Amino acid sequence: MLIRHIYRVERMDPIYTKTAFEIGKIVTKNYSTSFFSATKLLDKSIRDDIYAIYGFVRLADEIVDTFSVYDQKALFNRFEADYSACARLGFSLNPILYAFQCVVNKYNIPASTVESFIESMRADLSKKIYTNEDEVSKYIFGSAEAVGMMCLRVFVNGDENEYNKLEPMARKLGAAFQKVNFLRDIKHDIEVLDRCYFPGVNRSNFDDIRKGKIIKQIEDEFKEAYKGILKLPDNSRKGVYTAYIYYTKLLEKIKKTPAPALISKRIRLSDSSKMLLKMQIMFYNTAGII
Repeated sequence: MLIRHIYRVERMDPIYTKTAFEIGKIVTKNYSTSFFSATKLLDKSIRDDIYAIYGFVRLADEIVDTFSVYDQKALFNRFEADYSACARLGFSLNPILYAFQCVVNKYNIPASTVESFIESMRADLSKKIYTNEDEVSKYIFGSAEAVGMMCLRVFVNGDENEYNKLEPMARKLGAAFQKVNFLRDIKHDIEVLDRCYFPGVNRSNFDDIRKGKIIKQIEDEFKEAYKGILKLPDNSRKGVYTAYIYYTKLLEKIKKTPAPALISKRIRLSDSSKMLLKMQIMFYNTAGII
């Protein structure tokens, strides 16, 4: 089946294929300037593949979080059905799905990894409260760790041995990124989406003690993830490290923000802070630290 898919991709109009991957790049640039900046430090040979992954996961995320004026369940059902057809045929008239499936086939990304992501995205349509850590862990695995696992397949060029060595740390990094996002977006999640990913937490009881416990988990995950970043291939180490630095700095700002303030406004890094980070990372690269 995989060989037949690859054969079909090679037979495809190269203009359509090129356009499909360019759309992934546009989606990445328009939806996340910080992530797009980090991807510039990836080797050119893998950038388009990472854009294709981002385009796919962003489209799913927008359906369940943003397109509220439409029937989101119907949209997601169509998205999932269209992707299933694309995975079966190796082609889709939806360029985002097509580019993503090209990457899935190229790097042998398991169907189960993609299915875990889709399952977590679907949960956002109906599940609003997470009552225990097992539920949260399952959601984070699909929504974040699975995405890190997809990217890792690209970074190691499908090498199974290298992938197995780095997978646990890639999952830690994905989980840490996701929990930082949860804290950064807690106001929007609670007030707009009526959703909370932290068991037992609501607007009235979120305090510095609860916030501190969550931050401790994230710091431990970042510590383990950093070990994996240092072992990444040259094609991706600097780009992943840049994203890591950005999120650790964002976590520092969240850590300094009292819980009542955190739940009343969205935390972000200023443009000047981002510029300083870029200068710091450039120094690290020049000095050969990373």
